[in-house]
Amino acid sequence: MAALLPVLLAHLLLLCAHGATASAAATPPPLPILPVPSFAQLRWQLSEMALFLHFGPNTFTDSEWGTGHADPSMFAPSALDAGQWARVAARGGFGRVVLTAKHHDGFCLWPSALTNYSVAASPWRGGAGDVVAELAAAARTEGVGLGLYLSPWDRHEPVYGDTIAYNEHYMGQMTELLTRYGDVQEVWLDGAKGDAKKMDYMFDAWFALIHQLQQRVVIFSDAGPDTRWVGDEAGVAGYTCWSLFNKSSVTIGHTTDEYQRSGDPFGQDWVPAECDVSIRPGWFWHASEKPKNATTLLDIYYKSVGRNCLLILNVPPNSSGLISDEDMQVLQEFTEIRHTIFSQNFAANATVTANSVRGGQDNLQFAPSNVLEDSIYSYWAPQEGQTSWEMLFDLGQSASFNVLQLQEPIQLGQRVIEFHVDILIDELWQTIVEATTIGYKRLQKFPVTESQYLKLSIISARADPLISFFGVFMDSFSDSYNLENRDKRANSSEVIILTTGNAAGNRSTAAM
Repeated sequence: MAALLPVLLAHLLLLCAHGATASAAATPPPLPILPVPSFAQLRWQLSEMALFLHFGPNTFTDSEWGTGHADPSMFAPSALDAGQWARVAARGGFGRVVLTAKHHDGFCLWPSALTNYSVAASPWRGGAGDVVAELAAAARTEGVGLGLYLSPWDRHEPVYGDTIAYNEHYMGQMTELLTRYGDVQEVWLDGAKGDAKKMDYMFDAWFALIHQLQQRVVIFSDAGPDTRWVGDEAGVAGYTCWSLFNKSSVTIGHTTDEYQRSGDPFGQDWVPAECDVSIRPGWFWHASEKPKNATTLLDIYYKSVGRNCLLILNVPPNSSGLISDEDMQVLQEFTEIRHTIFSQNFAANATVTANSVRGGQDNLQFAPSNVLEDSIYSYWAPQEGQTSWEMLFDLGQSASFNVLQLQEPIQLGQRVIEFHVDILIDELWQTIVEATTIGYKRLQKFPVTESQYLKLSIISARADPLISFFGVFMDSFSDSYNLENRDKRANSSEVIILTTGNAAGNRSTAAM
């Protein structure tokens, strides 16, 4: 340890040498780098996860895509409890529930005045039931948001195929949904359509109506306007994932998977990605199917929320109208595992220094220690005009960990292009993670390592980098991280390597 002290002292002096004397006047925050999220997009991102509820006639006919010809009498859940759905969401840490108010079969889970094919024609609640109303009330009680999916494709509606008539019909149903049930936080759309009838959807008119009726809503579709599809139904985002996007480069139903997964560092629009996946093989409940296990959900969480996206996990109610016990058990285990991992940040009481601080080393407003607070609204900011950015963490004692969490204050834009994290072992800095993009949240797994000292180095950024959170954690639940068998997709920028260099900062790379 005696030999190590001069090394650390020299590093600290180097960091301080870059700082300026704090001024008496407050230092204003740095300018945002555009684009930036709206209020609704920030609320959406901060919620991290949503619970998708696929429910309707398909639940009773053991199908995924209904024909639109199922008799409404088949919709007869014996114990439907929207309160249970909302409680499951709240206890699992899901910020909102999103219900398939109408799927492709055209059956409406609310008594629409524009069709006879709805719950009003079913025996459930004596024909006086309203699933959307019950879920909206339950969501308010549990403090979770409400989202609605209204399928553009309608295999029952006779005017489907008549562009003008059906768009009027669709917008009429959308108006019902967005004016009857209070605050709706998300409207979920896709471009699904059948091959039998030619149909043009007037998306721009739909979007204008939705934003007119619900001012704080986000609209999801393949191409935005507010959130975008990630390009797969596995819940997996790209290793590099920008919230920046060019809406003019894509149209709904005509997107490029790679562009959806990764976004665009030169994008002019803020359109973050949403990762959809089902807890079961299908989207609707089927008695023959079983849910994924909790560690599989944890892996999906790392690859969605941990890659700057929102995870929307489908948990379909069964034919009784309840979320199945086996699904609830998996969700409870998933929740407990996340709490166990992320309740102990080994950097929580670290001493943090940086090679520069906006307003000077003594300016607490942008101090390096801000990154230990769990909020995007407090952050470290460097002096302007720097060409390298480093933060040093002294944990106080040696600790073992295998998960890194980083966050940016995205209200000021997404900035970091590339970074690496090093640990100090035997007076040598060894790189354990080298990766791209942070955004709202970056979670990076790596082999278990032990150290007291860590260094975050930001290699490149769109503007002066800002960091709002830094944490290291221990995940003892995931499978052992196998470097030889890890995914080696061509677009991968997740590089887990060990590099060595002397403690003064020189680095040379060697494969681990």
